[in-house]
Amino acid sequence: MSSHRPFGLPAAVASALVLLAVAGCSSTDAEASVPVPSPPAGEAALCQALAKELPDTVAGLERSDPEPDSELTAAWGDAAIVLRCGVPRPEKMSDPQSQGVAVGGVRWMLERPEGGGPRFTSVYRETYVEVSLAERYVHDAGPLADLAAPVLKAVPCALDPECA
Repeated sequence: MSSHRPFGLPAAVASALVLLAVAGCSSTDAEASVPVPSPPAGEAALCQALAKELPDTVAGLERSDPEPDSELTAAWGDAAIVLRCGVPRPEKMSDPQSQGVAVGGVRWMLERPEGGGPRFTSVYRETYVEVSLAERYVHDAGPLADLAAPVLKAVPCALDPECA
């Protein structure tokens, strides 16, 4: 069973915050091409391990990887869900007002880019894993539940004594 809650808040408050946080996002169609990150070699190795653990389906959607082909990117449902591994640390992580959720033992920072659905970036891991969701997931962080176990298995914790 996964947990969807901002750090340290009761579940009901957390759910309300996630819903409010992602409300108002606008849609963009998935693009055929996804920028491939260029992490340092050690992080790229973690991403390659993650690529081997990723599921064939996420939120009931079949895997349909984007172009260019890379072990650092994956997608499901014609890019309704896009994962990029080894992305740079998002600037927003320095903002004490940034919002986060914990899903399936992985902590994620939430961003709401203009013109799209929510974007989540793992925190307290040895490399950053970014998951962008289509607007239809504006009220549903459920796809993260399908990705939590692979992240837990392949990307070790860093800097967090509570990290699994």
